Amino acid sequence: MIPTNIVVHQQTKVLELAYENGSTYRLPFELLRVVSPSAEVQGHGPGQETLQTGKRDVLIANLEPVGHYALKPTFSDGHDSGLYSWDYLYFLCENHEQVWKEYLDKLAAAGLDRDAPMIKQGHSCGSH
Repeated sequence: MIPTNIVVHQQTKVLELAYENGSTYRLPFELLRVVSPSAEVQGHGPGQETLQTGKRDVLIANLEPVGHYALKPTFSDGHDSGLYSWDYLYFLCENHEQVWKEYLDKLAAAGLDRDAPMIKQGHSCGSH
């Protein structure tokens, strides 16, 4: 589903998405950043994900459309390689509480805090 209106709220750090069915959702920037669909975050296959930390205060510095199928945010930490398809954004809108809980559970399992600084990891592919 394609949003009918998109508003970046820098003060409250949320991306507001309104849809034709009357639904409006507010996705926190931090959530969008830690579940970025980019290879940098998701890896190139199962088990290759990089758990993101230290993103509580991240902002969206720029937001641009990609064709008629996605948005490409540039975050204040420099991350700009995630293409958020309309389907993925709507999935996050509908499931953001569950997705956030899964993220917090992964942090807890790894013994990390969401405010811990990111540990730079090496990447074996040439696109990072």
